[in-house]
Order: sequence, then structure tokens, then C-alpha cells
Amino acid sequence: MSRIKQRFSDLQQQGRKALIPYITAGDPAPEHTVGFMHALVEAGADIIELGVPFSDPMADGPVIQKACERALKQGTRLVDLFDMITTFRQTDTTTPIVLMGYLNPIERIGYQAFADQAARAGVDGVLIVDMPPEEAEEIGPLLKSHQLDAIFLVAPTTSHERAATICAHGEGYLYYVSLKGVTGAATLNADDVAEHLAPLREMTDLPLCVGFGIRDGVTAAEVSKVADGVIVGSALVSRIAASADAPETIAGQLKTVLNEMRTAMDA
Repeated sequence: MSRIKQRFSDLQQQGRKALIPYITAGDPAPEHTVGFMHALVEAGADIIELGVPFSDPMADGPVIQKACERALKQGTRLVDLFDMITTFRQTDTTTPIVLMGYLNPIERIGYQAFADQAARAGVDGVLIVDMPPEEAEEIGPLLKSHQLDAIFLVAPTTSHERAATICAHGEGYLYYVSLKGVTGAATLNADDVAEHLAPLREMTDLPLCVGFGIRDGVTAAEVSKVADGVIVGSALVSRIAASADAPETIAGQLKTVLNEMRTAMDA
């Protein structure tokens, strides 16, 4: 059983929902990322989404766009993430790690090299924002042969037919985008999310996880009532940005934000 599937199985037995934080690797500098990952786990993270810095993150709002800029200025490359994860795995062999990013950096090193290095480092899933299932004919089988879950996005505007296609190809969990727009948006309606998740549950047994618009314990708790997992990114990345000049304080701030969400979700 994959680490992702095992984690959701364990959570279901406990009657709890997954808390999935996102941070951009290499922000504010590569040497801090592994420490941040461990801090997130200590604060209650069930799965970590590790962002691959890219110069044109089209689905992301200004907070994560600037995080990518900071990481790239520090020279962070996709291959550096494999080193970070390898280091993380020296002391944490159970927390699932999902790489989230865009296709261009993967194409640059090659699909085969990417799959080989990701599996060797201890990656569990891959979410490539600009790679729909229809365009995964080449990389999809490689991911599967390396036991890497291919995770896909579903939006509020996704048609029923297309959602069925995505569900048929997805693995690990389904990432439901709760809002029309980019990451970091301000408004989220849990009732609306529940309405959109209902037909998806008829199409797939995959856990349904919700991202975009999760900003505090209140929104995390509301969404966790209707979803199998809550994904939070901009609320954490904005803390990193605010303290980029004092990186030694960031891990504690990330734990504070995530602890609030974990406590609210478990209440």
C-alpha cells in the first residue's frame, strides 16, 4: 500500500481528516526547506505538498508567485528538491510527499530521469498543474511504474464528463479547487464546496481534498466537514514571505498557523 493510501486509511479509522500544507521548496533559501517540512509534521501535517519553483506559475496568486521568485533567485532547481526529500527521509519515512508544480522543469530533465530520481528520493505523488490526463500518455505510465501517484485538479467549472475522465485517471487523492481564480483567494463557501463534491463522490473512491481559500482554523474546520482533506498554501507561504529576513523564526510561525487548523479540524 502506498504511503498516501495508508495515510488516508489511518485517518479514516481515526475519524479524522487530512491536513495537507503546501510550501515552495527553496523559499526563502534551500537550506531551510527540510526544517520547515519537519515543523509542518510536528504541527499536524498528514501529507506535504512541496512546490517546485517555476518562473510562470499560472494557477498561483501573487503570494506563491513571489515565493517561486525568491526560490529561483536562490538557484533552487528541481534536482535540488530530490536532495531535500532524501534528507527529510533520513528521519521521516512515513509522511507522504507530493511534488506540485508545472511541466516545464520536468521536461527539462526528462520524464524518465524525473521518475527515477523522484522515486529514489522518496516522493509519493506528483501533481502537475498544466498536465491534464489527456496529455499524460507518456509520463503517466512512468509514474505508475515507479509507484508515484498522479494527482489531478478538478475545478468548479469542470464539466461532469471531464470530471469523470479525471477521476478515472487520478490516483492518491483528487485536488478540488474550491474557487474560480488563483491560489490565495479570499472567499470560500463550504456549502458550495459540498454541493460540488457530491457528484464527484459518485464517480470515484479517491479521497477528495480541497484547496484554494483555506486561510485559518475556521475555514479549515468548515471544509473538513465536507471533504476528506484540507490543503493550505498561501496562508503558510505568506508567513515565510513576511519573515524572509529572519528565517530562524519561520518554522515556529508555520507551526502556529498549522496547529490552529489541526486543532479546529479535530475539535
